[in-house]
Amino acid sequence: MNEQTKTAWPEMEIYGWDESRDKEYAALPPMGKKLAPARIVAQFSHQYRIATPWGERLAEVSGKFAYTAATPGDYPAVGDWVAAELPDGDSHAVVHALLARRTAILRRAAGSRPDEQIIGANLDTVFIVVSLNEDWNLRRIERYLIAVREGGAKPVLLLTKADLCEEPERYVREASGIAPGVPVFPVSALLDQGREALAPYLAPGTTVGATGSSGVGKSTLLNWLAGERRQAVQSIREDDARGRHTTTHRELFVLPSGVVWLDTPGMRELQLWESEDGWQATFSDIEALASSCRFRDCRHEAEQGCAVREALDGGALDPARYANYRKTERELARLAQKEQRAGKRLAKEAGARGGKPAPGGTKQKRVRVYEDEN
Repeated sequence: MNEQTKTAWPEMEIYGWDESRDKEYAALPPMGKKLAPARIVAQFSHQYRIATPWGERLAEVSGKFAYTAATPGDYPAVGDWVAAELPDGDSHAVVHALLARRTAILRRAAGSRPDEQIIGANLDTVFIVVSLNEDWNLRRIERYLIAVREGGAKPVLLLTKADLCEEPERYVREASGIAPGVPVFPVSALLDQGREALAPYLAPGTTVGATGSSGVGKSTLLNWLAGERRQAVQSIREDDARGRHTTTHRELFVLPSGVVWLDTPGMRELQLWESEDGWQATFSDIEALASSCRFRDCRHEAEQGCAVREALDGGALDPARYANYRKTERELARLAQKEQRAGKRLAKEAGARGGKPAPGGTKQKRVRVYEDEN
C-alpha cells in the first residue's frame, strides 16, 4: 500500500484494508450500534476468529444476519470483510454486515441441495500448488485454472519439491503449454530456491491463497515464506505419491513481507460450478480454433472444414486436452441445469420470507468446488 495513502482505519491496512473499503464501509446503512471493520481470519463451524483494530476476537453472526441468509454461502467466510460489534469484556463479537466480495472461490456444500460454501474470499492471487512427483496431472491443473479464473483472482502455478525432480524444466514446459499467460515457477523450500520469483506477489496489503491436493507442500510453502513454523507438515505416501491431510481448516496469516496468506486444506476432488468464463479462458486456444470452423454449430466430429479436427489430426492439439475440454463442457452444462432449478427454489423461499435479500450476496459469477477436509 502507498505510504501516502491514509484510511479511516489504519490498523486494518496490514490485513488489506484500503480507501475503497473505507467508502464501502461508510456507505453501510445505520444499524444503531457501535461497529468496527474486521476481517475473518479463521472459521470454526458457526464461530469465527476475526481481526479487529484492537486485536483478534471470537465472533458469531447476529440473529438478523442468520435469519436473512438464504444459503450457507451468504454467511461470512475466511477472507471476508465485515462490520462487527465489539462488546466490552470477553463476550463474542457480533457480525452485523458483510462487505461486497471482490473475488471468491467456492465449493458445493455437502448434501443434496446445491448450496455454496466459500473456500476463500477477496484473494488477489491464488497459487495453484502442484508437486513434482508421480501424482503430476495436467488435467487436474486445468480444472484448478478454470476455478481460479472464474473466481476473479490471478492464477499462478507453483511446482513444489523441485529438489526431488531431475528435470523440472520439462514440467514447466508442460504446465505452460496448457496455461498460456499464467506464470509457472518451480520452487524448493528445502533448497530455498524460487523465493525471489514469488516476491512480486507477496506485497504488503495483498492477499494470496494457496490451493492444491493434499501433500503438495502448501503448509511447507507457508512455513518457508514465513521463515518460521506456522503450520504442521506431513510427508506424502510412498506407495502412490498421494498426500496426507495436514491443514484442517482455512486460516489467514500475515507473513513478514506484509502479504496476507490464506492456507487451505488439500482437495481430492474439484467440481466446477458457474464457470463458463473461466472455462473459456482456460481453453482459449481450443475456443479460437472452434471460431475458425466452417460451420458455426460445428460439433467437431466429422464436419468438413472443422479447424479443431484438423488440429487434432495434424498433432497441433493434444487429444487429452481436447477430451478434458469436452468433459468439462458437458459437466458445466449439467450443473447449469441444476443451478437453474435451485434458483427457482431460492426465489420461492425468498418470497416466503417477504422478499428480504440475503446479506453478502455478490453479483459476480462465482466458482463452486468440492474440497475434501478432515
